Amino acid sequence: MSIWTRISDALSALAQGESLTAVFEKLRSPPERSVAFTIAVIALGAKMAKADGQVTRDEVTAFRDVFQIAREDEDGAARVFNMARTDVAGYQDYAGKIARMFAEDSTTLCDLMEGLFHIAMADGFYHPNENAFLEDVSQIFGQTDAQFKALRARFVPDAPNDPYTVLGVPHDMPLPDIRKIWRQLVRETHPDAMMARGVPEEAIRLAEKKMIDINRAWDEINDARV
Repeated sequence: MSIWTRISDALSALAQGESLTAVFEKLRSPPERSVAFTIAVIALGAKMAKADGQVTRDEVTAFRDVFQIAREDEDGAARVFNMARTDVAGYQDYAGKIARMFAEDSTTLCDLMEGLFHIAMADGFYHPNENAFLEDVSQIFGQTDAQFKALRARFVPDAPNDPYTVLGVPHDMPLPDIRKIWRQLVRETHPDAMMARGVPEEAIRLAEKKMIDINRAWDEINDARV
């Protein structure tokens, strides 16, 4: 069964009056956890796409790019996105329920934030309202200011491009300790590790950019210290 069919079934339950909390409760374990992850990105991505006042074709295309939607699933995916976009529930309500669902897995919440940043930057412009949206969601997810700045440094061209910020480490940290953190990030970014957390196979492309960014940051720090 296509993930989009499973997502449509879950959202149909919402449309019939079942609460988002109840639907997410059914999706806590693999393989349905990947459905919960996708719904979370859809719901928040659709809300964020309107943060700058309009939903552009670029933003919708970015969502399709993140999830590598097969041609036969395009109609189903479009229905899911539009359902989430027109839902009357506010993004803070969604974000709070998502945060509680993944409360014991902060790495998955970081994966979700990466998907949202990808969508935010799809049109090549980081709108102040998108920044406010993402910063608020990041706080609801329990992320630190340093974690949010690390994500913004990787995705937003105008943000300070500091390799220490990208890895989330202080400038005075010893190089061996930085190496340990870099290696941990590499392990967490491996596709197998991401799928184990519930990131669907369709969204593993998110790992490609992260791997490039963290390796580049490590190389810059290591070269400067040598």
